[in-house]
Amino acid sequence: MTQLSPLIVLAAGGTGGHVFPAEALANELGRRGFRLALITDRRGGAYGGVLGELETYRIRAGGVAGKNLFARIKSVFELAIGTLQARSLLKKLKPETVIGFGGYASVPTMLAACFGNYKTALHEQNAVLGRANRLLAPRVDRVATCFDSIEGVPEKAQANVCQTGMPVRDSVTRIGAQPYPDLKDDSIVRLLIIGGSQGARVLSDVVPAALGELPEDQRKRLHVTQQCRPEDLERVRRVYGKLGINAELDTFFSDIPERLAASHMLIGRSGASTVAEVTVIGRPSILIPYPHAIDDHQAKNAHAVDEAGAGWLMPEKAFTAEALAKRLGSLMDMPATLIKAAACAKAVGKPQAAENLADMICKLLNGDPDQGRKAA
Repeated sequence: MTQLSPLIVLAAGGTGGHVFPAEALANELGRRGFRLALITDRRGGAYGGVLGELETYRIRAGGVAGKNLFARIKSVFELAIGTLQARSLLKKLKPETVIGFGGYASVPTMLAACFGNYKTALHEQNAVLGRANRLLAPRVDRVATCFDSIEGVPEKAQANVCQTGMPVRDSVTRIGAQPYPDLKDDSIVRLLIIGGSQGARVLSDVVPAALGELPEDQRKRLHVTQQCRPEDLERVRRVYGKLGINAELDTFFSDIPERLAASHMLIGRSGASTVAEVTVIGRPSILIPYPHAIDDHQAKNAHAVDEAGAGWLMPEKAFTAEALAKRLGSLMDMPATLIKAAACAKAVGKPQAAENLADMICKLLNGDPDQGRKAA
């Protein structure tokens, strides 16, 4: 009889920051011959890529952060039902280990895995441990992190922390080998402006106004690619038209890694996926953290990039047309500064993060006692 390869369950859902690393890990574990299954919440849509090919189970889940009392009570009920559903699923699937990627969608499965004494691990994408992972961290065997320092790790979990990096999609890793585009004093400067999956109105308000304050000779050197919300698209297009700036606008770009590789600089939010991709590909960035993010984790992400010399943190309150124009104008006059920042971004990127995370899981499966290790 042929012996089946070990089954690993991934618990993920919600935003790309939670889903993308799960997809990257699934690719790597699949290459190593593991069987995989995905447990997610009922609200998520169909997944693409390798996650869309996995055996997928949907359970109930509910987040409690930022909700009123009634909504919290309802969410706790959903969480309890989801945990019972996950417990039944895990008994049926009999996985070797269960890996959670944060967010409320992963909580029922990870709680059920901890109660059932399965081998468990978490992956934290941000520079501050998210609330779901903070709840689970003392109960699991390993906590994989992305940054050199991370806030919010409970004392009981600190010995189990292992820095692996943020797994990125294979397409990002491949593109990361491309060199920084040539940049001279009079060459075209390509800007990529993205605001996450839903876009960001502040970018549509501030960036065009800032570019309008640049001298004409600098405006003529610009090539802008910008993601806008649908309601902002035509307004922003008109502004760039009046300014004579070469701009490509859309509500969504399916080839962000390729566009990022062709750019000289990114202007955008500082979600975990954005930070991982911009550093793996090695491009400087101006990062404007989303000010209402829970635990202000985007600010911590952006601070790590700024501290590494790989980009510049601009809090939204200070992100004015005047301030941005001053910074952009200065950078365009000093291409060596952008080139150096690109090299710093490349230095802190971790293209091997999916391999590091898979190695950690393999050691966990094999009973390796090595803990608290910083992956290469």
